[in-house]
Amino acid sequence: MVSSFSLAILLASTLLVRADVVPDTPATGKAGSTCSISWAGDSSSSTNWSNMAIELMTGDNFDMVFLTTVATGLDGTKSGSYSWTCPEVNPYSAIYFYQFVSPLETGNPVWTTRFAIASSSGETTTPPNSTQSDGEAIPWGTGALVDASSASSAPSFASGVTSGSVPAATTTASSSSSSAAVVSTSASGSITTTRQSTGVTTVSGNTSATTSANAGLGLAIDARVWTAAIGVVSSAVAIALFL
Repeated sequence: MVSSFSLAILLASTLLVRADVVPDTPATGKAGSTCSISWAGDSSSSTNWSNMAIELMTGDNFDMVFLTTVATGLDGTKSGSYSWTCPEVNPYSAIYFYQFVSPLETGNPVWTTRFAIASSSGETTTPPNSTQSDGEAIPWGTGALVDASSASSAPSFASGVTSGSVPAATTTASSSSSSAAVVSTSASGSITTTRQSTGVTTVSGNTSATTSANAGLGLAIDARVWTAAIGVVSSAVAIALFL
């Protein structure tokens, strides 16, 4: 027979289930043409991702480089999509990725896999680097906007995190959607920790400082874990008193 306290723990823990926005894997875009971004929304909270921004990023997993803000004020609590004109970049290669971030999730940004922005005629080059600085076989490079003056600055809440782990664009997704590239907060450069399923990992993004792999991993085991644990115990005790 289940004890009152055990039942209370079970009931309380259901209150703490959370999810995140899950970006879909981007298709190759062409400079000057419409590029689409889509995602599965975080329905577990009506506030955490309700003011979501999307940024175009480049660089390796331990020194991310912000290029431009793609969109702000998006509702990430619902599944959706956004279209914009892919910019001219240098080089045209599979070294770009999108970062999703919100004011209430600044320590938990999510990323797509790397994807290619091709020239207007569809030409691309091979990423200049075949492995990350830690030896992981994940191709990357550092690109730039051809017209830097066209860049939109990063939202103030989106600055500060510059390392994470974006997997190769060939990664197969496995959870909420067959094409979804799921985000995790691993610092290894490969998919080691995912909150919902497969594909992408966390990376983040402004243009300045880098953080260590251990610091990146630390983001995955952040204060929310302790808050959740305390919340479960507190709620369980409260519920048990009424059973």
